[in-house]
This record gives sequence, structure tokens and C-alpha cells, in this order.
Amino acid sequence: MKLNCDMGESFGTWTKGMDEQVMPFIDMASIACGFHASDPLTMERTVKMARAENVTIGAHPGYPDLLGFGRRELECHPEELKPILIYQLAALDGICRTQGTGIEYVKPHGALYNKMMVDDCTLTAVMAAVQAYAPHCPLVVMATPDASRIRKLAREMGVQVWFEAFSDRAYDDEGRLVKRSVPGSVHETTEAIEQQVLQIIREGRVTSITGQSIPIEADTICIHGDSHHAVEAARHIRSVVNAQ
Repeated sequence: MKLNCDMGESFGTWTKGMDEQVMPFIDMASIACGFHASDPLTMERTVKMARAENVTIGAHPGYPDLLGFGRRELECHPEELKPILIYQLAALDGICRTQGTGIEYVKPHGALYNKMMVDDCTLTAVMAAVQAYAPHCPLVVMATPDASRIRKLAREMGVQVWFEAFSDRAYDDEGRLVKRSVPGSVHETTEAIEQQVLQIIREGRVTSITGQSIPIEADTICIHGDSHHAVEAARHIRSVVNAQ
């Protein structure tokens, strides 16, 4: 089971996350591409850190929404969304190429990620952008009970998909993430995180916020590097995964 983390989300002199401290514990770094967060220097610095730790680099594009950190849903027509995404993929890939590497997967951010999981029109536009610019890159999507629908669409679009589960986010009864505005949407203790990670790995399930058992099959688990216990959680999850 691969561990991934959203990274490179600082902007100028404003710092978000503990990328340098978390990087040694992950397998995949999803690096922001400048539209919801990041800037050229931050992107370059994060690419260099990932290379130093032999971590796979992925593009983490989002809606053009710096003020809202990409967590606000924007109305983008598919013909508009596709070039918005290609622009971001190319920007990060260009920086990677100057460092002797390239992007190896794509994971959309925030509101775009959530929208594509409930709206096939948006998901199709995302897949079209990946297929057009980086057909070698798998698209990371959320592991949900209706994964067969996503696999079918991906085959039709000629895109590979990797399914992602979350270590520190609560799930609703439909197998989707509980909104951050809801109390209890984020697990705050390493014990709760460990329990969820072990359940995902051993049982292929998560327990929803109401206690329902939800079946999911994941290829990678996301950890977040911007919480107050990020380094402790990353170290702990790494040891849990390695022990399985």
C-alpha cells in the first residue's frame, strides 16, 4: 500500500504544511501546480525534496482559486476545465524536467476532486486532460463502493486509475468524505487514524461517521501534512503500513 501526501502548497513567504519533515515517510508526493496554491519556487523546491527522498512525483491541480485554496466549487465548462488542467500539468512537468524527472500520476485537489467523484461530466473532462497531456499517468480518484462505474469510464477514456482512501478523514454512509465543516470530519488522534488505516488494508472497508461499514478497495492511502500532528501521524502510519 502506497502512502501519498499533498505537498508544495505554500505560497511565497506563506508556509503551509511540513513537507520537509513528512517527505521521508511517504511514497508519493502530490505537488500543487500554482492555481489553488504554490508558486514556481515552491514547486521547484518540493520537486527537489521528493527526488532526494526517491518519492514519486504527481501533479495536484485544482480550480483557479488561490483565495479559497481550491476548496470552493467553480462553474467550469468541460471545454474550459480541460485546458485549465493541462496548463497546470505542464507547469509542474516542466519544472520536473529541469530536474531530470517528470510527473508520474495526477491527483486533483479539493473541490475539483470532490466534484469529479459525483459528476461524470467533470470526471470526463479531467480524464480528457490527463489523456491529452500525460497518458502515461494514472489518475488518482477516491475509492468508493461504486468503483466499477469509474473503471468503466476510465477504460472508455483510455486512462488508468488508482483508487485512494484517506487515513485521517471521516466517511459518510455513501463512502464519501464528510465535509470539513462537520464536527468530527477529521480524525485528531493517531489511534483513530491507525484504526482506519488497518481497516482499509486488512478488510477493504471503512466505518462511516454513523457506524456503517463501507466497502472500498484502495491502491494508495492519503495522509495530510498540514495538521498539527502531521509528522507524528506520518511516522506512525508508515510503521503500520510496513508491518502489514
